[in-house]
Amino acid sequence: MFGIFKKREEIFHNLIEQQAERTYEGLQLLEKYLANPNPDLAAQLTLKEKEADEVRRILIDELNRTFVTPFDREDIFALSRSIDDVLDYAHTTVYEMAVLDVEPTPYMQRIASLLKDAAYEIYLAMQRLRKHPSVAIDHAQRAKALENRVEAVYREAIADLFNSADDIEHIVEMLKKREVYRHLSNAADRGDEAANVISDIVVKKT
Repeated sequence: MFGIFKKREEIFHNLIEQQAERTYEGLQLLEKYLANPNPDLAAQLTLKEKEADEVRRILIDELNRTFVTPFDREDIFALSRSIDDVLDYAHTTVYEMAVLDVEPTPYMQRIASLLKDAAYEIYLAMQRLRKHPSVAIDHAQRAKALENRVEAVYREAIADLFNSADDIEHIVEMLKKREVYRHLSNAADRGDEAANVISDIVVKKT
């Protein structure tokens, strides 16, 4: 009986770890896209987002069918949702850029690099959560620090946008870019949420 419960616990750890892995891979694609925007990279990111959605669907199905979970059901759901949102915002960033015809800026590239690093820290945290929870918290804190750096670059980018708004054409361009920056900032916020949930889980388990 204990072996059955242990196996069920492993399922949730594995599924969230898979989500975090696909999110990290998706953020790698976002960084590449902002360095070299082309339809192939956008298509790869769309596919990665769909793969991550499928993993989340399976996780939610398991959650609905399982009584025993490795940590609080609410925390599993919140962590899965936050990780999913990070990749969703990366995907919508590329979509908005295509729809609004926005070219990448150095600010976008800097933010994407930080988001990729934060996604990697979340992925490492999920790998360590089972056996080394204190190390998982370390990675979660690093992810939060990277989110703070994203917000600093975001504010710098917005300030630069307003400084360059000379006429109506520049204002329209400013509004387009601000929308893209907002999606990137939202991705960072969701990563921060995921890091907070990881910390909460470890506190409850120890």
